[in-house]
Amino acid sequence: MQSVREAAREVPVVEEVDVLVVGGGPAGVAAAFAAGRLGAKTLVVEQFNCLGGVATAGGHGHICLYSSWDSSERVVGGIPYEMARRVAEAGYGSYNTRTVDFEVEGMKLVLEEMAGECGCELLYHTMFSEAVVEGARVVGAIVESKSGRQAIRARYVIDCTGDGDVAAKAGCACDVGDEESGHCQPMTLMFQIGGVDWQRVSEFRGTDYELAHVWKKAQQAGDMRPFQSVIMGWWWTPTRPDQVGVNFTHVNFADSLDARDLTRATIEARRQAYETIDVYRKYIPGMEECYMISTPNTIGIRESRRIRGEYTLTRDDLVGMREFEDTIGYGSFFIDIHNVSGPGMDSKTLRPEPGFKYQIPYRILVPRDVEGLLVAGRCASATHEALGSLRVMPQCGVMGEAAGTAAALCLEAGVEPRAVDVGRLQAELKSRGVIIDAADIEAANAPEAAGADR
Repeated sequence: MQSVREAAREVPVVEEVDVLVVGGGPAGVAAAFAAGRLGAKTLVVEQFNCLGGVATAGGHGHICLYSSWDSSERVVGGIPYEMARRVAEAGYGSYNTRTVDFEVEGMKLVLEEMAGECGCELLYHTMFSEAVVEGARVVGAIVESKSGRQAIRARYVIDCTGDGDVAAKAGCACDVGDEESGHCQPMTLMFQIGGVDWQRVSEFRGTDYELAHVWKKAQQAGDMRPFQSVIMGWWWTPTRPDQVGVNFTHVNFADSLDARDLTRATIEARRQAYETIDVYRKYIPGMEECYMISTPNTIGIRESRRIRGEYTLTRDDLVGMREFEDTIGYGSFFIDIHNVSGPGMDSKTLRPEPGFKYQIPYRILVPRDVEGLLVAGRCASATHEALGSLRVMPQCGVMGEAAGTAAALCLEAGVEPRAVDVGRLQAELKSRGVIIDAADIEAANAPEAAGADR
């Protein structure tokens, strides 16, 4: 391979902060808001022009699950649940103890308002480039933007990139994909359609959530390529009654760590989206006049790097609904694994019994290899199968809030993240409405608390 030599240069340090959060998705906003509320000087570096990650830049106007599986028992509180309440109260969506459906543009505004209230500084249109490591400690990041190549120094860094970019650049050991083939779950480009008669669509759908027979019929008639076999989601909110967000496109064998693969996947997924609209018009009552409103500015990525942390969360932990002494919150989504080599769902998918939930240990946020760094979101330390549940947005927010809180407490105590006082961390989380144990679940679901939520 040919190469060019780049002249050596000094990179200016343009800012020094207490906590640097790289990535402003569901994990990143929760981390930043938590740290900011505890008085830490906090900066969020975000590659797009908004906060929210896949919820906004990714066009996914639906977040779940705040409750235990197939139940109304709420098990997620804190900042992730605050986001749901506030976007609905602002008139941009609706929520309950299980889910929130919202207008993407409204969520962008609400998150920026929350950032301002928390005193967090935002830096949009900026790409992470390199980790700044001194000895075995991460002390900042080098970023690239229209302003050039710049450095930001930080007492603590939180990697909320989803892809584990900071951790990888800092030298942390990571795993990618499933344990057999190394393949990751497929990518999906969300899209928004209008001109929908939602009542007729709902009546047609009934209890047949996946509508597999419809897509099979369309494929047999030559109206649809076999890129998908089940619907992943139609996200509808009463604030936009004729619009539906669509989770349906499916692109396999794409690597989110490779720009050419991301480009190829995006182009293919957009083609699938328009193909899907034609199928909807022909096969779905209530969608005869539907049309494309928008595709988002990033494709949705379910899986890439996962760090090797102080603990690795496993499928057995989830299935056994294991409890941990260092719990920082709950997960409850089913083990949702899209087929890594074709359409539909993977055979490793598990839909548990109602009431399923498991505790998330703090240790999965702490890399084994370096100091000064925490991770939160889908790059946390988990197996491929455990990630199938852990990767969803409320759980990313749970991890983010714990990471931001831990960073602020470490700043105060002058210790590394692996040495944080877990008891104090848990007490601080509880004081902010985070649900981390059975007592919190009971309190959050008491009649008076449930009534206040409505």
